[in-house]
Amino acid sequence: MRVLITGITGFAGSHLAELALGQPGVEVYGTFRQRSRLENIRHILQDIRLVECDLRDPFSAQKAIGDIKPDRVFHLAAQSFVPTSWTAPQDTITTNVLGQLNLLEAVRHLQPEVRFQVACSSEEYGLVRPDEGPLNEDSPLRPLSPYGVSKVAQDLLGYQYHASYGLRTVRTRAFNHTGPRRGEMFMTSSFAKQVAEIEAGLHPPILRCGNLDARRDFTDVRDMVRAYWLSLERGEPGEVYVIASGVSYSAREVLSLILDLAKLPIEVEIEAARLRPSDVPFLVGDAARFRARTGWKPEIPFAKTMADLLDYWRGQTNLAADRG
Repeated sequence: MRVLITGITGFAGSHLAELALGQPGVEVYGTFRQRSRLENIRHILQDIRLVECDLRDPFSAQKAIGDIKPDRVFHLAAQSFVPTSWTAPQDTITTNVLGQLNLLEAVRHLQPEVRFQVACSSEEYGLVRPDEGPLNEDSPLRPLSPYGVSKVAQDLLGYQYHASYGLRTVRTRAFNHTGPRRGEMFMTSSFAKQVAEIEAGLHPPILRCGNLDARRDFTDVRDMVRAYWLSLERGEPGEVYVIASGVSYSAREVLSLILDLAKLPIEVEIEAARLRPSDVPFLVGDAARFRARTGWKPEIPFAKTMADLLDYWRGQTNLAADRG
C-alpha cells in the first residue's frame, strides 16, 4: 500500500510517517518543497520516499500523484499558524485552499479510487457561544481568522468532491494537538522552549506570553495521528469527524503544568505583541461519532505530553549549544 503524506516534514506529518512505517506492507511517500526543513524526519529519511512538489502549482500536484499513484493520501500540508494568517491572509488562503483544490483535481483525474483524508481544524468553529459546547460535527462554523476561513473551505471542498465526483474523502476536524516537535511559535512549545532556554542560562528567568484565558481541548500528537490513520481505515467516505479529548485547559493551566516541571523559579509577563486581533475564547470537542465509528480514544495523559514536550526542547537547546 502506497501512502502519501503531504506536509510530511511538519509536526503531525512526521509523527504520522513514523506510525505508517510501523504498519505491515506500507510504503511511505511525502511531499516537500525546496525550503522545507527536514529536521523532523531526518531519523527516518532512509525509510521514506520524498517527492518535491508545490501544491499551489496544479502541474506539480498532478506530477506527484501520477508518479506516486498512492492508495491513501493524508493531506496535512498547510499554512497552519493562526497569527500568520492575519499578516499574510492571501498566502494562507492560496496555500491551504488552492493547494487542496489542485490535489483533489489531480486525484480525480489520475487516482480516483484513493482514500483521501482532509485535515481540518477546530478553528473552523471560531465564535462559540456559552451554550454551544462541547462542539460536534453539527455545531455552527463561525471562523474568527483567515486560517479558520481557509480550513472551512478545505472542509467543504472535501465534501463537495465526494458529493460531485464520488471521491473517497474523509474530513477530520482536529482540535489542538501538541507534543515533541511542535513548532516553537505555537503556545505550548513557546512555553516549553522558553523554560528550556532559561534553564540553560540563555535568558533571565522571565517567560513572556499572550492571552492566558483562552481554553483549548488538547490531544497528544501521537494519539492524533493514530486517529488520522483510523479515519481512512474505518471512516465513512464523505463524512466529517471531530477528533478531540473532550477536556479543555486554559493557557494559564498549561503554563502552570510546564512551570511545575522547571528546574528553577520563573516569572511570567504578558506581552502585547503576543495578543491576537481576535481570539477564540473556548474550544472543547465531542468525538463521540468518531469513537463510535473507529473505537479511537486518547491514551497519553496531558501531563506526560507536557513533560515530553519540555524534554524535547531541553534536547534541542542542548543541541544548539553544542553546535554553537
